[in-house]
Amino acid sequence: VSEDLSNWYIRRNRDRFWTNVMDNSKKSVYMTTYEVLVGLSKICAPIIPYTTEELYRNLTGEESVHLSDFPKYNEEYINDTIETKMDLVRDLISLGRNAREDAKIKVRQPISEAIIDGKNKDIIADLVDLIKEELNVKEVVFKDDLSEFMTLSVKPNFKEVGKMLGAKMKDFTNALANLSVNEVNKLNNGENIIIDLDGSFTVEPYMADIRYQAKDGFDIATENNNFIILNTTLTKELIEEGLARELISKVQNLRKEKDFNIVDRINLYYNSDNEVEETINDFMDFIKKETLSVEIIKKDNLDNSVDLNGHETYIEVEVVK
Repeated sequence: VSEDLSNWYIRRNRDRFWTNVMDNSKKSVYMTTYEVLVGLSKICAPIIPYTTEELYRNLTGEESVHLSDFPKYNEEYINDTIETKMDLVRDLISLGRNAREDAKIKVRQPISEAIIDGKNKDIIADLVDLIKEELNVKEVVFKDDLSEFMTLSVKPNFKEVGKMLGAKMKDFTNALANLSVNEVNKLNNGENIIIDLDGSFTVEPYMADIRYQAKDGFDIATENNNFIILNTTLTKELIEEGLARELISKVQNLRKEKDFNIVDRINLYYNSDNEVEETINDFMDFIKKETLSVEIIKKDNLDNSVDLNGHETYIEVEVVK
């Protein structure tokens, strides 16, 4: 409920819920949410009887969830292909967020690109826009050869092969260190490879410990043979956009604090250093659109101080009558 329904499905489909047009897209997202909530109320009824009773009765208008049949899954609704695609996308997004955190780059700070292993292109190419939005990157690039972004080292999994190889461990270590990119990729994909170790020797994936190291200007996150590389070089334009997005967030919070209506048009007053002022001028239309500002005006003697990525900035808002 928390991860799959609320934090993913509902959050990802906010625009479909909020649209003013009752089209098939809006009907579908409501019908799906309805089916899930009714099903959950039935499944959870023996455990949280009062909460599910209220939920079920409000949704269906029927007498009681405890008089309904326990739900049965419909095998026709199972689509392994779609689940595999979405699970991979969510895993990559999670890794991308970890890489951002490791590089100490906020989610609201746009970055130029995310690089993904080319083996995944056929699986998730149609979901690139989703990845771009979730990770706030300008481009998603699929690459078969990732050597320009990272280096890798392959060492024995000593715990697994130490006793097996004994005196041959040194030769095994040298052989792994000199594997080709193709051979490493096979191990990464769960395939066996053959090496010469006083005769043919089959290396199974569990025998090798593959580690990645991002080159300067990049950051990498890996898990379960999946990885994503972020270009962490920030240009002046990207830094300005990050400042603009941070300002928008602060203004939205201020609107909530002042209990403004969601559709209220406002005037935005600010005072800050030259870098923030330049950012506001460069992203004026974007900031106005996102905050519903009619005018953005520089003004002295403002009291409300906020931190915009290290820039002390004063802002104030008022409703336009």
